Amino acid sequence: MRVTTKEEGFDRLIEPFRPELLAYCYRMLGTVHDAEDLVQDTYLRAWRAREQYDDSLSSVRTWLYRIATNACLTALKAHGRRPLPSGLVAESEPLAPLVLGDDVPWLQPLPDALLKTADPAGAVIDRSSLRLAFAAALQHLSARQRGALILRDVLGFSASEAAEILGSTVVSVNSSLQRARTRLKEVGIRDEGLSEPPELEQRAWIERYMKAFDNADVESLKRLLTEDVLMEMPPMLNWFSGRHNYGLFMEWVFDKAGTDWRFRTVAANGQPGFAAYCRDGDGYRLHTLQVFTVTAAGISRTSVFQTAEVFAPFGLPAALDARGLPVTAS
Repeated sequence: MRVTTKEEGFDRLIEPFRPELLAYCYRMLGTVHDAEDLVQDTYLRAWRAREQYDDSLSSVRTWLYRIATNACLTALKAHGRRPLPSGLVAESEPLAPLVLGDDVPWLQPLPDALLKTADPAGAVIDRSSLRLAFAAALQHLSARQRGALILRDVLGFSASEAAEILGSTVVSVNSSLQRARTRLKEVGIRDEGLSEPPELEQRAWIERYMKAFDNADVESLKRLLTEDVLMEMPPMLNWFSGRHNYGLFMEWVFDKAGTDWRFRTVAANGQPGFAAYCRDGDGYRLHTLQVFTVTAAGISRTSVFQTAEVFAPFGLPAALDARGLPVTAS
């Protein structure tokens, strides 16, 4: 099928919104894979309905968000919430046996690289509203409460625009927004974003953490943590808090998995992190992907992910050779 100049112009009109729509769908769903699928579906629906779009009725951005929101609300009817362990079960002892929660649809981290755009005029994405703690808190809201909160408080749409996007009324949107704000206060997420140092300083904290990890130096690791640091490890149900408990667990990790590691830095949800590779024969195998919350007082939260489903969007090699270089499949 031959694409006309008009159709090419339509593509150029809607394409710059792709990264922010991905961030929106991720906030709504808590999974990278489903968010990417729904953004693709949004663009397919927009293409098919391009002749019906009327710029005198709404902006193209509002129109695209309405299509994406309808897709998200439909998807959420079939899926439950995606928590992190600290929002699902009681705190564990640091040396308690690991309990696999493989029947839980866990919240997934979102690679920062997926949100980059070559268009300098593209909308700026609020990275603070992508933090794992905030994404987990959103999972406590109903689908429409989630939509109202994100559209109004995160993306800055007016009440009337949010009502149009949600296919609702201003009164209904304001009611959902108020209930959402109340629920988030009840959940009590930490205001970690208020005390985050600049990005380069955060990365410096993680570089020191990787060095201590590489040396299996538990005491140095502990000095980089806040007193009430929280660690969780989906798909394991276990989680715990406190610098002392963290140290006990890391001693167990080095005893069980060894002290020979390699690392690759990553960035997810606007937060620094790294992929850890443990020694395996003559090389190293991908062990975990770790995302950190760094405050001015130190590392206050570590979210450790251990599944191939999480690894895939980051494009991480499954194994490294003895020199730390990716092993390619023969």
